Amino acid sequence: MDLIDRLREIAARIPKQLEHLQTEEATKHALVMPFISALGYNVFDPTEVTPELNADVGVKKGEKVDYAILRDHKPIILFECKHHAADLGKVHASQLYRYFSVTEARFGVLTNGLVYWFYTDLEAMNKMDAKPFFEFSMLNIRESAVDELKKFSKTAFDLPTILTTASELKYTREIKRLLAEQLTDPSDD
Repeated sequence: MDLIDRLREIAARIPKQLEHLQTEEATKHALVMPFISALGYNVFDPTEVTPELNADVGVKKGEKVDYAILRDHKPIILFECKHHAADLGKVHASQLYRYFSVTEARFGVLTNGLVYWFYTDLEAMNKMDAKPFFEFSMLNIRESAVDELKKFSKTAFDLPTILTTASELKYTREIKRLLAEQLTDPSDD
Protein backbone atom coordinates (compact mmCIF):
# COMPACT_ATOMS: atom_id res chain seq x y z
CA MET A 1 0.00 0.00 0.00
CA ASP A 2 1.38 3.40 -1.00
CA LEU A 3 1.65 6.37 1.38
CA ILE A 4 -1.31 8.17 -0.17
CA ASP A 5 -3.50 5.08 0.36
CA ARG A 6 -2.43 4.79 4.02
CA LEU A 7 -3.14 8.50 4.58
CA ARG A 8 -6.55 8.29 2.93
CA GLU A 9 -7.37 5.31 5.14
CA ILE A 10 -6.49 7.33 8.26
CA ALA A 11 -8.40 10.36 6.92
CA ALA A 12 -11.53 8.25 6.33
CA ARG A 13 -11.63 7.37 10.05
CA ILE A 14 -11.25 10.96 11.26
CA PRO A 15 -14.91 12.08 11.09
CA LYS A 16 -16.01 9.13 13.24
CA GLN A 17 -13.20 9.61 15.76
CA LEU A 18 -13.16 13.35 16.46
CA GLU A 19 -16.06 13.51 18.93
CA HIS A 20 -14.35 10.78 21.00
CA LEU A 21 -10.98 12.51 21.15
CA GLN A 22 -11.39 14.60 24.27
CA THR A 23 -7.72 15.04 25.18
CA GLU A 24 -4.38 15.78 23.58
CA GLU A 25 -3.25 12.28 24.48
CA ALA A 26 -6.24 10.77 22.64
CA THR A 27 -5.40 12.93 19.62
CA LYS A 28 -1.83 11.63 19.67
CA HIS A 29 -2.92 7.99 19.82
CA ALA A 30 -5.71 8.14 17.23
CA LEU A 31 -4.28 10.64 14.74
CA VAL A 32 -0.56 11.36 15.17
CA MET A 33 0.76 7.85 15.82
CA PRO A 34 -1.02 6.44 12.72
CA PHE A 35 0.43 9.34 10.67
CA ILE A 36 3.97 8.58 11.85
CA SER A 37 3.35 4.89 11.21
CA ALA A 38 2.11 5.68 7.67
CA LEU A 39 5.51 7.26 7.04
CA GLY A 40 7.01 3.83 7.71
CA TYR A 41 8.28 4.33 11.26
CA ASN A 42 7.57 1.78 13.98
CA VAL A 43 5.82 3.78 16.69
CA PHE A 44 6.24 0.86 19.09
CA ASP A 45 10.03 0.73 18.76
CA PRO A 46 11.59 3.34 21.10
CA THR A 47 14.85 3.17 19.16
CA GLU A 48 12.94 4.48 16.15
CA VAL A 49 10.14 6.63 17.61
CA THR A 50 10.65 7.87 21.14
CA PRO A 51 7.70 9.33 23.02
CA GLU A 52 8.46 12.00 25.62
CA LEU A 53 12.10 12.54 24.60
CA ASN A 54 13.96 14.64 27.18
CA ALA A 55 14.68 18.12 25.81
CA ASP A 56 15.70 20.05 28.91
CA VAL A 57 16.36 23.72 28.22
CA GLY A 58 18.79 25.50 30.55
CA VAL A 59 17.33 25.59 34.04
CA LYS A 60 13.96 24.37 32.75
CA LYS A 61 14.02 20.65 33.55
CA GLY A 62 11.45 18.04 32.62
CA GLU A 63 10.90 19.40 29.10
CA LYS A 64 9.77 16.60 26.80
CA VAL A 65 9.12 16.40 23.07
CA ASP A 66 5.90 14.48 22.36
CA TYR A 67 7.61 12.27 19.75
CA ALA A 68 11.07 12.13 18.25
CA ILE A 69 11.89 10.06 15.21
CA LEU A 70 15.40 8.70 15.59
CA ARG A 71 18.06 7.56 13.18
CA ASP A 72 21.26 6.07 14.59
CA HIS A 73 19.94 6.91 18.09
CA LYS A 74 19.77 10.64 17.26
CA PRO A 75 16.58 12.67 16.74
CA ILE A 76 15.93 13.67 13.13
CA ILE A 77 12.31 14.86 13.39
CA LEU A 78 10.50 16.25 16.45
CA PHE A 79 6.70 16.24 16.84
CA GLU A 80 4.91 18.68 19.15
CA CYS A 81 1.26 17.64 19.37
CA LYS A 82 -1.82 19.61 20.37
CA HIS A 83 -5.48 18.67 20.80
CA HIS A 84 -7.25 18.18 17.46
CA ALA A 85 -9.43 21.27 18.09
CA ALA A 86 -6.39 23.52 18.59
CA ASP A 87 -5.96 26.17 15.91
CA LEU A 88 -2.29 25.93 14.94
CA GLY A 89 -2.44 29.51 13.71
CA LYS A 90 -3.11 30.60 17.28
CA VAL A 91 -0.88 28.05 18.98
CA HIS A 92 2.55 29.47 19.55
CA ALA A 93 5.29 27.10 18.44
CA SER A 94 7.51 28.16 21.35
CA GLN A 95 7.70 24.66 22.87
CA LEU A 96 8.84 23.16 19.58
CA TYR A 97 11.23 26.09 19.12
CA ARG A 98 12.87 25.39 22.50
CA TYR A 99 13.10 21.63 21.86
CA PHE A 100 14.52 22.21 18.40
CA SER A 101 17.45 24.24 19.71
CA VAL A 102 18.56 21.64 22.27
CA THR A 103 18.44 18.55 20.05
CA GLU A 104 20.24 17.51 16.88
CA ALA A 105 16.98 17.31 14.91
CA ARG A 106 16.80 19.42 11.76
CA PHE A 107 13.02 19.16 11.40
CA GLY A 108 10.18 19.94 13.74
CA VAL A 109 6.47 19.29 13.24
CA LEU A 110 3.69 21.15 15.02
CA THR A 111 0.42 19.26 14.68
CA ASN A 112 -3.12 18.89 15.94
CA GLY A 113 -3.40 15.52 14.17
CA LEU A 114 -5.35 17.11 11.33
CA VAL A 115 -2.81 19.65 10.10
CA TYR A 116 0.96 19.18 10.16
CA TRP A 117 3.32 22.17 9.96
CA PHE A 118 6.93 21.29 9.11
CA TYR A 119 9.77 23.55 10.26
CA THR A 120 13.52 23.56 9.78
CA ASP A 121 16.46 25.92 10.33
CA LEU A 122 17.06 27.54 6.94
CA GLU A 123 17.56 31.05 8.31
CA ALA A 124 19.99 30.23 11.15
CA MET A 125 21.55 26.87 11.98
CA ASN A 126 19.97 25.07 14.98
CA LYS A 127 17.38 27.84 15.34
CA MET A 128 13.93 26.89 14.10
CA ASP A 129 12.49 29.22 11.46
CA ALA A 130 9.47 31.26 12.53
CA LYS A 131 7.32 29.97 9.67
CA PRO A 132 6.79 26.40 8.47
CA PHE A 133 8.19 25.55 5.05
CA PHE A 134 5.54 22.88 4.41
CA GLU A 135 1.97 22.28 5.56
CA PHE A 136 0.05 19.06 5.19
CA SER A 137 -3.66 18.59 5.87
CA MET A 138 -5.28 15.23 6.53
CA LEU A 139 -8.62 16.84 5.64
CA ASN A 140 -7.43 17.87 2.17
CA ILE A 141 -4.95 15.28 0.89
CA ARG A 142 -3.36 16.41 -2.37
CA GLU A 143 -1.03 14.22 -4.43
CA SER A 144 1.56 16.99 -4.76
CA ALA A 145 1.65 17.38 -0.98
CA VAL A 146 1.98 13.62 -0.50
CA ASP A 147 4.94 13.65 -2.90
CA GLU A 148 6.64 16.18 -0.61
CA LEU A 149 5.64 14.24 2.50
CA LYS A 150 7.18 11.03 1.09
CA LYS A 151 10.61 12.63 1.52
CA PHE A 152 10.09 12.33 5.29
CA SER A 153 9.30 8.62 5.11
CA LYS A 154 11.68 6.11 6.65
CA THR A 155 12.75 4.67 3.30
CA ALA A 156 13.27 8.02 1.54
CA PHE A 157 14.61 10.27 4.33
CA ASP A 158 17.70 12.08 3.07
CA LEU A 159 18.70 15.24 4.92
CA PRO A 160 20.33 17.17 2.03
CA THR A 161 17.40 16.43 -0.30
CA ILE A 162 14.80 17.56 2.23
CA LEU A 163 16.75 20.72 3.09
CA THR A 164 16.92 21.63 -0.61
CA THR A 165 13.20 20.99 -0.96
CA ALA A 166 12.49 23.01 2.19
CA SER A 167 14.36 25.98 0.78
CA GLU A 168 12.54 25.73 -2.56
CA LEU A 169 9.13 25.39 -0.87
CA LYS A 170 9.79 28.30 1.46
CA TYR A 171 10.78 30.72 -1.30
CA THR A 172 8.16 29.50 -3.76
CA ARG A 173 5.45 30.04 -1.16
CA GLU A 174 6.73 33.54 -0.41
CA ILE A 175 6.79 34.43 -4.12
CA LYS A 176 3.22 33.17 -4.51
CA ARG A 177 2.15 35.20 -1.48
CA LEU A 178 3.75 38.37 -2.88
CA LEU A 179 2.17 37.84 -6.30
CA ALA A 180 -1.25 37.26 -4.76
CA GLU A 181 -0.82 40.39 -2.66
CA GLN A 182 0.07 42.42 -5.77
CA LEU A 183 -2.92 41.05 -7.66
CA THR A 184 -5.36 42.05 -4.93
CA ASP A 185 -3.67 45.31 -3.91
CA PRO A 186 -1.08 46.39 -6.52
CA SER A 187 1.66 48.76 -5.45
CA ASP A 188 2.25 51.96 -7.41
CA ASP A 189 5.41 50.44 -8.88
